[in-house]
Amino acid sequence: MPGTVMIIRHAEKPSGSGKPDGITEAGEKDDKSLTVLGWNRAGALTALFDPRGSDGAPAPLRPHLVRPATIFASAPNGDGSKRPLQTIVPLAAALGLTPNQRFTKGQEAELVSGLAGATDPVLISWQHENIAAIVAHLGPVEPAPPTSWPGDRYDIVYVFNRAAPTDRWNFTQVPQMLLAGDRPTPI
Repeated sequence: MPGTVMIIRHAEKPSGSGKPDGITEAGEKDDKSLTVLGWNRAGALTALFDPRGSDGAPAPLRPHLVRPATIFASAPNGDGSKRPLQTIVPLAAALGLTPNQRFTKGQEAELVSGLAGATDPVLISWQHENIAAIVAHLGPVEPAPPTSWPGDRYDIVYVFNRAAPTDRWNFTQVPQMLLAGDRPTPI
């Protein structure tokens, strides 16, 4: 299992009323896709996880964050949501990575088992309702993470680190602070 696992919620989606609209990369209306604000966050995540200097060379990341070498995104299942993948497509392209979509929402135990063969560090993009299930399958974590992810928060990165596979995970939250309205406070 990797020594660093970072988890984000997919970016902004249409509200329960369907407004603002979700749109595909091609600009077509699709309630299973990100909103324009969500696409803005998806693009901004590239600067968060793969910052570059004016010369195009890699720049230092914020404390606790690392450039992912492996990216997982939940595959569409019964609900058909494309948002977890859409959220990390720009970052994956910038890093030259192919996102792993072997697991769907509801397969969090299998996802964590699948991390065993992943190249360290790992970034996971998932639906907020099931992030706590991923965390539960990681094993012992200190301090204890929140037991749920609020429905109105798209702006946090959960970071789990450990030095050895037998160690407890150390948990921290990193506010993304990418878009207007992002909060500097943890969940």
